[in-house]
Amino acid sequence: MGHAVLGGVTGVVWLVLPVMTSPAQDPVPVTGGRTVAAARADEADGASAADYVLPLVVVAAAGALGGYGYVRRIRRSRSRTTPGLVSPAPPAPAPADFERQARASLILADDCVRTSREALGLVEAGEPVARALHAAGTELSAAFAIWRRYEEGTPADDAGRRQALVGVVGRCAEAGRRLDAEAEGYDAEWDTGDALAPAERRFRELAARTGRVESALTEAGERYGASAVAPVVGYVEQAKDRLVFATSRINQARQDADSGDGDGYRRELRAAEGAVAQAGVLLGGVERLAEELRTAAGTVPAALTGAEAELAGLRATAFPPRLAHADAVLAAVREELTGGPYDPLDALRRVVRAVEGTGGGRTGVISAGAELVARSALGAADDLVGTHRGAVGVEARALLAEARGAAPADADRLARRARELAERDVRAHGNPLAGAAAHESGVAGAVLGGVLRGEEADGGPVLAFGGPETRGRLG
Repeated sequence: MGHAVLGGVTGVVWLVLPVMTSPAQDPVPVTGGRTVAAARADEADGASAADYVLPLVVVAAAGALGGYGYVRRIRRSRSRTTPGLVSPAPPAPAPADFERQARASLILADDCVRTSREALGLVEAGEPVARALHAAGTELSAAFAIWRRYEEGTPADDAGRRQALVGVVGRCAEAGRRLDAEAEGYDAEWDTGDALAPAERRFRELAARTGRVESALTEAGERYGASAVAPVVGYVEQAKDRLVFATSRINQARQDADSGDGDGYRRELRAAEGAVAQAGVLLGGVERLAEELRTAAGTVPAALTGAEAELAGLRATAFPPRLAHADAVLAAVREELTGGPYDPLDALRRVVRAVEGTGGGRTGVISAGAELVARSALGAADDLVGTHRGAVGVEARALLAEARGAAPADADRLARRARELAERDVRAHGNPLAGAAAHESGVAGAVLGGVLRGEEADGGPVLAFGGPETRGRLG
């Protein structure tokens, strides 16, 4: 276009130039007998042709150059590989982008809260640190509740769903901000004491417990059957792996302390603390399940008697098909009691659900049995998510969060589903090609423990109280 403008200006100048030029020379003498008027007419005709033809040629050439430049610009704009002009109003994020951000925010906030809770158990932190952790947990619970409603289709309109995801991200950000605000205070408390000695003492205690826990697991498997202990098979081996990792980190921390490397000392020791804490969770999970199995085994006979009494009182009001189903379940459980090893927690769960299906079971031994199985399911799911948090997605975490505030029957159902999803995620993390198929074929939790030993080869997270902005401060 610049060429065209230049050509146009040149043409105009050529057109007006003859008008602006006045004749200053004397007339040419007339020769050949022609009159003066005829000579002047011929001169005017020649001047007119010369004055108009050349500007028109210039204008045509300028137009051709301008058109050629325009065509070249169009071709370059279509074939260019570098970005063009940036729009002042970039396109709005797609709904999938909002969902991805919400998922990532929930996982990050949950990890921060879990790690901060574990870290808080190692020092005598002040009240502000404890309040920050409690407030962060409250914000995270609210975020998970919004997410669960979103997954269930509430709200239904696009604007409302987008706002719900914004709320999830905002709640998670607030949880992280609360933890970040007290990270420095936690570090000050941690630095005031001798953290190495307690870590070494805790390590020795867990190392001594490992043999006893392994024996308890073997005994429980022989007494109640492999299915009863399947949720914790492999836990002892995973705890050993983390203790081996802790050994190397504690030794390195001691060397850093001797050499005056304060940053290295903190980093290595807190990594050891994280491994020791997770080893404690794994060994504690085995011990807890063994105790729950013993308690359930002692509760099942009383639960059967209580269930039969409740059914007798409900026969005048309950639907016959429900009563028939409950009677069949109770008869099957009684047969299992005399048929050899059985899973008492599973038997107690079936008794509780059978009575609940008829509208009873809200008091007495049935209610106590419901609380026991729900507590067991919650503990098992929480242990798995906590010790394999690097692999577990948002669905399992959200179900577990909902289970914590639910009634016993719902808590048991939600927690068991959360554990199933967490196992699926861990399998896929360890073997992405075979994870889904292994889950669908009903592979027991024993395979999870055996195949994925040492899945977190780094021994677990570095224990550092804080949120997203401060959790990586130790390197």
